[in-house]
Amino acid sequence: MSMFKIACQEQLLPGETLQHKWEFAREAGYDGIELRAKGGFHFRDRLPELRKARADGVVMPTVCVDMLHFFGAFDDEPRRDAVEQMKSQLSVIAELGGLGAQTPASYGMFSRRLPPFEPPRDEERDREVLLEGLAEMGEHARKEGVTLFLEPLNRYEDHMVNRLEQAADLIRATGLDSVRIGVDSYHMNIEEADPAAAILAAAPLIGHAQVSDSNRFQPGAGHLDWPAWLGALDAIGYDGYLAVECRLTGDPIEAVRSIPSFIARAAT
Repeated sequence: MSMFKIACQEQLLPGETLQHKWEFAREAGYDGIELRAKGGFHFRDRLPELRKARADGVVMPTVCVDMLHFFGAFDDEPRRDAVEQMKSQLSVIAELGGLGAQTPASYGMFSRRLPPFEPPRDEERDREVLLEGLAEMGEHARKEGVTLFLEPLNRYEDHMVNRLEQAADLIRATGLDSVRIGVDSYHMNIEEADPAAAILAAAPLIGHAQVSDSNRFQPGAGHLDWPAWLGALDAIGYDGYLAVECRLTGDPIEAVRSIPSFIARAAT
């Protein structure tokens, strides 16, 4: 199988419980399940379910946010809430023995590529807000012994952090080892002139990776240069998980089942 550990996001796996999903995942060649965390402290409220799943042997290394607002929000109240949600999620994943939680700076809040083109906050204030949030969440991650993964999104989904170099600059400014980049092959396909080179340049700061193809479908359903992308991760000695975060085309169960073997072939 693949030289990489592969996790599948929970909503893509068939089964009513995490235990059932894990049974399918293992049979299909996965090494873990990436959890999803809604707002309203929903993830914390799942702790009884998650503790039972862990006791039953389900491997849950990471969690990715599924919220309506994020720590880069324009307004104080949603920004404050997003930071508190992330701190809670970091605490939960720590209790489960996981590695960390992934979040973008924002999602669907503003794009400089769409009208009205000019955001209501200037770049200097954007940076202040992001550094404040990263410092608070990163310090909480450090205390919990886990990592906060900052995910660059494409220009149509976020106007602040689109490329790995931008995430790296912010992370270096925090001075915290507990904040790392969470790379995503789909967003990189849009934003990076040379995705493999971007991975090599950001090597010391990459902590997590999510995978989907150029069209957001499962790996193998688009035109992304997987040997180059995976080869770059291999070259930097990446030893984390590849977490499948995608839409599915074709039969959904067969699509999910196809991914580990596809990645194994592309990585050799």
